Amino acid sequence: MVQENQATITFIQLMKEDLGIFRLLPNDGQIPDFHAGQFITIGLPNPTDNNKVVRRAYSIASHPENKKFVELVIRWVRKPLPGRLTTLLFNAKEGDEIGWLKPAGAALQINEKLPDGSKDERRIICVGGGTGLAPFVSFAQHLHAVNDKREIVVLHGASYVDELSYKDLLTDLEMESLDHGKDKWNFTYRASISRPQEWFNRSWGGQTGRIETFLRPKENGKSPLEELVGEKITKDNTIFYICGWQGTIDGVMDFMKPKDFVTIQNKREDGSFEVKFESYG
Repeated sequence: MVQENQATITFIQLMKEDLGIFRLLPNDGQIPDFHAGQFITIGLPNPTDNNKVVRRAYSIASHPENKKFVELVIRWVRKPLPGRLTTLLFNAKEGDEIGWLKPAGAALQINEKLPDGSKDERRIICVGGGTGLAPFVSFAQHLHAVNDKREIVVLHGASYVDELSYKDLLTDLEMESLDHGKDKWNFTYRASISRPQEWFNRSWGGQTGRIETFLRPKENGKSPLEELVGEKITKDNTIFYICGWQGTIDGVMDFMKPKDFVTIQNKREDGSFEVKFESYG
């Protein structure tokens, strides 16, 4: 028997007609405990199907230390067929109730220990495609809240500039790193726009192409990511976390496999690995 709880939608911000940020507050006022990188399952009754509840899981964008709300960034699925839950959600309003199941998922939890039991102090590279950015917004805010000194780089790929859903928040976190010193908070944020030729993206002056182009070596042999961090990316100094379409994950691994990076699913006999990922299609 599924134990469903109830929450209220307290905030909706539509960045475009099919992309929005939603905040939920459980009706008992208690934000559930979770780990950065986990997901929560939400549900709404479908009036066209005898009010049968439709449920889907979404990565949590808020961080565990935030006890005011649970935040999600969600795209309205409209092709090839309208998504049943997202259609209901994008027709909901602030004050509506929504069902939820407790957070779960281990695929993207932050790795804290190496196989020998020592602390994992490798640089953290987060690669998010589209709404796959959500768990890494949670990562960034969580690591900041607990005063973690590891270097963290968040890379976000989107088609259009108005899909850079957390640009302001992540830019502010990077500015704090620059202002206060990387010895106190070592954070970098970069984005890539895959359709720079389209008029709506005319103001974009950053990286272009799919997000994995950050990993493609230039003529000098260095990738834009290596130029950004100031050294060669190796399996000893860096761990990757990837979330998005399977094509994003495959694209990143095309560049990392030749560097002997392996996923946690294919970890070595000694238990070592350098990539965690979660695909949503």
